[in-house]
Amino acid sequence: MYNEPIFLQPIFQERIWGGQKLKTEFNYEIPYDQTGEAWVISAHPNGPSIIKNGPLEGKSLAEAWTEHGTLFNKQAENKEEYPLLVKILDANNDLSVQVHPNDQFAREVEGQPYGKTECWYVLSAEPEAELILGHHAQTREEFEKLIDNGQWDDLLKKEKVQAGDFVYVPSGTIHAIGKGIVILETQQSSDITYRVYDYDRTDANGNTRELHLERSKEVTTVPHQPANTNQQTTVSGDLTSKQLVEEKYFTVYHWTLNGKAEQNLSTDFLQVSVIDGQAEIKVGENTFTIGKGSHFILPQGVEDYELSGNAEFIVSHT
Repeated sequence: MYNEPIFLQPIFQERIWGGQKLKTEFNYEIPYDQTGEAWVISAHPNGPSIIKNGPLEGKSLAEAWTEHGTLFNKQAENKEEYPLLVKILDANNDLSVQVHPNDQFAREVEGQPYGKTECWYVLSAEPEAELILGHHAQTREEFEKLIDNGQWDDLLKKEKVQAGDFVYVPSGTIHAIGKGIVILETQQSSDITYRVYDYDRTDANGNTRELHLERSKEVTTVPHQPANTNQQTTVSGDLTSKQLVEEKYFTVYHWTLNGKAEQNLSTDFLQVSVIDGQAEIKVGENTFTIGKGSHFILPQGVEDYELSGNAEFIVSHT
């Protein structure tokens, strides 16, 4: 059906911590003053992407997955939902400190198909910007005591980041993106978040946001386990590919293109986000212009393709 990329329209989400960088850095027409997230490749019910081209133009990615599974090499007996979700987040203010469950907990407790393991590629960061990743508690008793006493400075691990950094966040990891950071996030297709701490912020009506302390205590990994991503770099033509992480849920790469490269599709499907520059992708006799802020999927019908130009990409597959 498709011997071409499936281009997708971002879905925007208003967030208390959002800002305007999705407009100023990506030239998106954002709908809110506090636009925190662009769901750029999504089949999740809370924000499914709409297909912009080809025979399925106007359909959602969720509909394509359900009705045209061969595009993703989906087997007929596979009743699961589309597995991945890609976002760009603009942290104009600190995000809440949070944690996500694994698949088993999500299914047994929340009745949802997926937990949430995620990873972040830092697109930009203001000087001295930092995020929270993990905690200092060595036992569950110590962990719960520090939470109950509100000893957040003693509990939470912080680290500074800059553009080009990569962060892997397995389910069960306490985390928060800090003010002044823009990231591209690749994650399991899940929207289950347990909020641990929110800096006692209030909304326009003076209300604080709900915390989920008991769930957080249940799902957090104690002690914190630093992730080893075993990154590797390969070169194909004028394309340099750095494998950022290879895990059971996803494999994610950073690609740098300076010229031309011929590629073949060796996975069920490939998710591609252009994070900088301009390029062209040629599939068969058709050539498509792509640039910063373009997001597409190369479906099973694409066997070979050619990239040309000067651009950076974040690419992922299951």
